[in-house]
Amino acid sequence: MSAANTPLPGWVTFLLMPVLNLVTALVISGFVIWMIGQNPFDALLILLQGALGNGMGIGFTLFYATNFIFTGLSVAVAYHAGLFNIGSEGQAYVGGLGCALVALTLGDYVPWYVTMPFAVLGAALFGAAWAFIPAWLQAKRGSHIVITTIMFNFIGAALMVYLLVHVLKPPGNMSPETRGFAPGGQLPGLDWLMAIFGSRLGPAPLNVSFILALGMCVVVWFLIWRTKFGYSVRALGMSASAASYAGIPYARTVILAMLISGGLAGMMALNVVMGSADRLQVEFVGGAGFVGIAVSLMGRSHPLGIVLAAILFGILYQGGAQLSFMMPEITRDMIVMIQGLVILFAGALEFLYRPALAKLFGQKQTVGA
Repeated sequence: MSAANTPLPGWVTFLLMPVLNLVTALVISGFVIWMIGQNPFDALLILLQGALGNGMGIGFTLFYATNFIFTGLSVAVAYHAGLFNIGSEGQAYVGGLGCALVALTLGDYVPWYVTMPFAVLGAALFGAAWAFIPAWLQAKRGSHIVITTIMFNFIGAALMVYLLVHVLKPPGNMSPETRGFAPGGQLPGLDWLMAIFGSRLGPAPLNVSFILALGMCVVVWFLIWRTKFGYSVRALGMSASAASYAGIPYARTVILAMLISGGLAGMMALNVVMGSADRLQVEFVGGAGFVGIAVSLMGRSHPLGIVLAAILFGILYQGGAQLSFMMPEITRDMIVMIQGLVILFAGALEFLYRPALAKLFGQKQTVGA
């Protein structure tokens, strides 16, 4: 057996390798910061203090992490079925239309806790609907899911711009956005949660959709690892031909997996549309759908790993903003570079250290025998 195919302990695959990838990305980033004449250790300290040093920083970090949890779960569900859903960005965008329509309709008449379940349903349904056509094309026509979902991102963006400019924009408003939601269409913040830990949330927009995101992690875990459908999804992801031979319906499983994936991506919109902006705006997703790919890969498509990876990227987003403010020499472009390095090593190079670790643990097993 080659070193690359040597079985590894679970803690090595799910913990050690992601940590090594993260450390490698940070070391390379530190070297770049050192080359421009700045202290990389000071930069790391500022980044961590900006993201975790006070209640406001933690609030922003968890706000960003909420987006990445939803999109990471979206990518993970499709990945377990052997599908690489690149369309979470567009599905989240269209999902924002679903929850915005609910907030605009009900927000003036009922409190937020009545509006929220319908908004969740609306966002999930619209996101799932946007994933349906690529899923059907994959299942029935053999069109590659990567190509169709990428193209649907652009179609969804064009559709949303048209709706916000020509249909949903209030008369006299110059900005392509809907009117502001009434209090019944706004999600409350989690000030009480920060108060438990003796801190204050301040202006950070952390809201109850964070709790919803954690709840969906439990739902996805149960669905994938504790149900017959989840077994079918994982079997299909391991071998489509073997799954079909075992009687698992290929087309139905692919379509259902993609509908769930699109629904999860659509639910991401609640965090921004109803929890932060309190209106539907152009490009509110802000790349969270693409970051969800790296979050899912780094978290090994497991809900717990996705939560940890999402918090890491939340730290990079919030801490990076603080870093560029405190160290002007480190520009926003350099912050994007650091985020890109983490995505590179968490995604494209996620198995960089696997051959060496497999060889190391293979030798240990030989010595133990």
